[in-house]
Amino acid sequence: MNFIVINEPFQCLNCGAKVPTQKGSCRNHCQVCLYSRHVDAEFPGDRASQCEGLMAPTGLTQSGKKGWILLHQCIKCGRTIRNKLADDDNMDLAIALSRNPLP
Repeated sequence: MNFIVINEPFQCLNCGAKVPTQKGSCRNHCQVCLYSRHVDAEFPGDRASQCEGLMAPTGLTQSGKKGWILLHQCIKCGRTIRNKLADDDNMDLAIALSRNPLP
């Protein structure tokens, strides 16, 4: 699997929070509201998606290798993407998402 490292701050298009970089990984979602943006098409960091829709956090699952995985679904096109939960993410919201059934 390809992976392009892009670790830069951004402003959340959903809640307006200023999202900082993340040590040791690449952040692709807001730590406050957990929303993301559909910018990658084939693999993380490719920035080849033409959609660019908001991706709503829809659930949470656990992976033995990566830990907690946040599930996002694009509001515009419906694509679902899995993203690693960061240590400084809104854990109250993540716990609430854990009650949602997996797609």
